Amino acid sequence: MADIEKRLYMIVFPVNALVASQLNPVQFAEHYTTGSSKHFKGKVIFVEIDNSYRNMYFDIDHYFSLTVPHPDGTPKKTKFISSYAVLEHIDLKAMKNMYLVTTNGKALELQSQPYTAVNESGLVRIYQEISPLSNLVASTLDQREFGKYITVGTKSKGAPKVFFTQYEFDVEDFHKKFTSSHIHYSPIPETNSARLNEYLTELKSHPDKKTKTLNLNSTLIATSYSLIRHGFWFAAGNELLFYPMPSGDMLKKDHYDWLKHSH
Repeated sequence: MADIEKRLYMIVFPVNALVASQLNPVQFAEHYTTGSSKHFKGKVIFVEIDNSYRNMYFDIDHYFSLTVPHPDGTPKKTKFISSYAVLEHIDLKAMKNMYLVTTNGKALELQSQPYTAVNESGLVRIYQEISPLSNLVASTLDQREFGKYITVGTKSKGAPKVFFTQYEFDVEDFHKKFTSSHIHYSPIPETNSARLNEYLTELKSHPDKKTKTLNLNSTLIATSYSLIRHGFWFAAGNELLFYPMPSGDMLKKDHYDWLKHSH
C-alpha cells in the first residue's frame, strides 16, 4: 500500500490550531465543517503549511508519527498538534495556499501574491482582525501600515503576527444614509449602526488617531464572504503575505458552486 501524504493545516478561523491530516485540502474542508460532530459547523478558513516546516514550539514529528491510516486503511482525518498561540509560531514563508470554506464544506482555494496596490493616504478603512485578535477596527492606516502597527507599533492592542481582512465599506455613503434616514442599518453584521457612526465620526475628526475599535467580538462568523474587499493579509512587522479574493465575475465563471453557498 502506498504511503498517504501527511499534511499540515493551520486553521485561522473560527479557532487557531495546527492540525496534521492525511486528507487533501478539499477533503479536510468538508470533514471539518460537515463530517464530524466534534468539529466546527460553519465558516472555516485554513492555510496549508509546508509539511517540512519545524518550530521548537510544536512537536510536529511526534504527532506526524501518530497520523497513520486506520486499521481498515482509511486515512487519519485530523490529529491536533496545537490549539494555542499557533500563528505566532508559524513563519509566513511556510504558508502555502489558503482555503475559504462555506458552511456546507465547499472550499475556495486562494494563492498568495505580492501586494502592489498604491493606497490613498488617510482614507478610513474597516478591518476585521481574525487571528489571534478578533477586533473590528476602523483605521486611517492602509493595509501595510495597519499590519505593521498591530504587530510592532502597539503592545496594548497588538500581537506578534496578525491575520486580518478589510470589509467593503463606503464611510461617506454610510454617514449620508445614517443622517438622512430614520431607519438605521449597519452593513456589518453584529454592529450597532449608531455606535458605528459615532466612532467613524470621531476617527475622522481626530487626524492624530490611527485606529478606533468598533467591536471586540468578531463579526466574521455572521458576515458573507461577499463583504470581503481585496482579500486577506498576514502581517509580521514589515512582512506582509497577501491572498487576493477573486472578482465577482471570476467567482461566477470559475467557482459558481462555491459562490452559491458562500452567503
